[in-house]
Amino acid sequence: MRKRFSRLALLTVLSATTAFAQMGGGKPSPAASAACDLGGGTTIKTDYSSPRMKGRKIYGGLVPFGEVWRTGANDATTFVNSADVIVGGKTVPGGSYTIFTVPNHDQWTLIVNKTTGEWGIPYKYESDELVRIDMKVSKLPSPAENFTIAYDKSASGCTLRMDWETTRASVDIRAK
Repeated sequence: MRKRFSRLALLTVLSATTAFAQMGGGKPSPAASAACDLGGGTTIKTDYSSPRMKGRKIYGGLVPFGEVWRTGANDATTFVNSADVIVGGKTVPGGSYTIFTVPNHDQWTLIVNKTTGEWGIPYKYESDELVRIDMKVSKLPSPAENFTIAYDKSASGCTLRMDWETTRASVDIRAK
């Protein structure tokens, strides 16, 4: 009887754990991805981890103003472009990079870094920075629970946007 109860209890725990993981409950900052096709064979792909607000104060709280942020959670966020692109007026050669940001109230800075595969914090990669780019900041009409990176098609290419809490940071990207 005791053995049968133990097996039943184990099966119940395993089933519940599997269901929880399948619903994304096992990952508080699940992996996410965004991509943009700029045409002519030029593409951009960004992989990141998407943290949740969970009632916390994000900018100026969890993510301090004026400090380098890994722009997501867990591993640093990647930026892979198949050919040279112009990001906010600055050239980024085709390749694999890591992106970081410096959030502030009215302006953000996007950092494109040549170092890849790092955890994300603490930031100690200044010597490997390719470029720093100004980003536009605007207020979202309603709070975004999940940190999201997306690309929106525009007349000249794509706009990279980052939405979380009540903030949107964005920068235009086009093929070179």
